[in-house]
Amino acid sequence: MFRKAFSFLWPYLAVIMSDKERICTCAMNRIFGYEPEIAHRIIDHLGSASALFELREDELRELFGPFSRFNGRISPIEIEKSLREIEYMSSLGARFITIADPGYPRLLRECSDAPVGIYVMGASADNDIFNARPCIAVVGTRGLTSYGREWCRQIIAAMSRAKIKPCIVSGMAIGTDICAHEAALETGLSSIGVMPSGLDQIYPSRHRGFASRLASTPGCALISDYPPETGAAKVNFVRRNRIIAGMCSATILVESRTDGGGMITARLASSYGRDLFCLPGRIDDICSQGCNQLIHEKMAEPIAELGALVEALGLGTSSRRKSSDLRAELEEHYGNESPMVRLGLEIKKHRDTDIPSLASTLGMPYLEISKMCSMLEADGFINIDLLQRCSINVKIV
Repeated sequence: MFRKAFSFLWPYLAVIMSDKERICTCAMNRIFGYEPEIAHRIIDHLGSASALFELREDELRELFGPFSRFNGRISPIEIEKSLREIEYMSSLGARFITIADPGYPRLLRECSDAPVGIYVMGASADNDIFNARPCIAVVGTRGLTSYGREWCRQIIAAMSRAKIKPCIVSGMAIGTDICAHEAALETGLSSIGVMPSGLDQIYPSRHRGFASRLASTPGCALISDYPPETGAAKVNFVRRNRIIAGMCSATILVESRTDGGGMITARLASSYGRDLFCLPGRIDDICSQGCNQLIHEKMAEPIAELGALVEALGLGTSSRRKSSDLRAELEEHYGNESPMVRLGLEIKKHRDTDIPSLASTLGMPYLEISKMCSMLEADGFINIDLLQRCSINVKIV
């Protein structure tokens, strides 16, 4: 069948002959993407992906059965689609790597449901992206609280000071994912964003700028097993999550409801025999209920001390950073008698406080407090979220 494709694919003949296996694997990934185990069984049985497209129609019926939903899919048309796909992705600076390539993520290859190939958009060689250092997944809720944000950043900062520097893997979503990716780059770690869509369909669209930055940073990449022009449908997220869990030696769940996507990734990681760690939270906090549940079930280890976490992750010891004196830094920056000092210390004392509450507590006009908080944020002392909640920058504490 593969030979029959040559009649109308003559312009691509040289490409086909030199990279036949990659093209056929790309076609299999598209056809069996939601059931990769079938693709693995076929390759094991026939010896290669290209062998499937060389079978006669009667041989295909014998392989799949007379009533298989895959009848008609194994055709020269799929080869043509793959050629155009690979060519299009190349124009975007991306490539398709197969499970047989040495640069394919080693740990992911061990999973029975690993994709037979993935699309990669990155500036470094595949081995330097996936296999040069341990990969650690950091995942959690989209509704990340200030507590979760602070500890997500502190956890990644601790890993950045470890003897062995890991690569931080997450899913590019709003909340925990983007916090983890940004913290990784800020602390000098590499990061991989696993997309629930094709690499030409960045989701969410608000992260397009960061996605471009990630793809162009050495050691970092955007990856997906979805063909180009695939949107981020709801059903796609679980398929994406198993890649995050499968390619990492450990998963850290920062915050999650009991039914969140982070919980799915965490349970997948456990099913693959990977280490799982959860940030414990208040019993009555809905954003921590998933983490607390996994700890209660003894499926995950609680994160109680950052140095111990780093060692448990197999990263060696983490050099302890000398804690700075916030009061001294504020006084040096604004002067001993400045109200900015009192405001900064009040924010440190009450992590979830917001600007209206600060105005009430300090007995100062709202507009004045708002301006002062903006100045503290501009000078790098605090972070302010969309709900006007203030928290001390973890680089300071």
